[in-house]
Amino acid sequence: MSNTQRIGVPVAAMLIFLLLWEWLVWFNGWPNYKMASPTDIGPAIWQYRWLFLEYGWDTLWRTVVGLALSVIVGTLLGMIMGFSKLMRDALYPLLVGFNAVPKATVVPVIALIFVGMHDMNTILIAFMISFFPIAVSISIGLSTLEPEYRDILRALGASRFTIFRKIALPKTLPEFFGALKVAVTLAFIGTNLMEIVEPHGKGLGHLFDSGKINADYPLMFAVLIALALLGIVLFYVVVILERIFAGWSERAT
Repeated sequence: MSNTQRIGVPVAAMLIFLLLWEWLVWFNGWPNYKMASPTDIGPAIWQYRWLFLEYGWDTLWRTVVGLALSVIVGTLLGMIMGFSKLMRDALYPLLVGFNAVPKATVVPVIALIFVGMHDMNTILIAFMISFFPIAVSISIGLSTLEPEYRDILRALGASRFTIFRKIALPKTLPEFFGALKVAVTLAFIGTNLMEIVEPHGKGLGHLFDSGKINADYPLMFAVLIALALLGIVLFYVVVILERIFAGWSERAT
């Protein structure tokens, strides 16, 4: 697929989606307090453009920091579980149980524990909601590593870290980037959950909550579009990194 197709196809799909959205609102005669249309959203973004820039940056950097923490912690946990069946049996139930708890119920608890620490609260929730798929993908990749490779390197005196860097890491990269694509969207969910709950915080979630309080529905939908665009940007950053470090695993179509 050419670069023109790689860019043109997603852009065309988004334009078609916006046109269908606009037509659906027009066809049903919905007022903007029931369903804002794309033509309602544009003026709202322009009216609050400086807030979108400021709060969008707050949301983005908190999400990126939370995602970075999830990569570090998720990779370490994945290595521990991947190299040790005992630790895998011990940690998997804990991780699954933790991940099964709805994070919306955890957000108020974190907000109360760290009152006034808006940045830390938001980063922490973004991390908590996104590290699980990374840990699982690394663990599965390492636990399915061919034992003969591991035995040869151990016989040559290689440490576990060397085995991970030379053989296990390249093998797990496709699974890692697949999990990272999922973690990107999850991190945004965590960030915005906390921003909506925090009464004096910043970020697009707080701007959405302000629109809800003031019954400014075009603003609310504009925030949703802004969040979607940020998510798409981060997703394609991961795609670019995947092509750089694990491009060999991509099948030609």
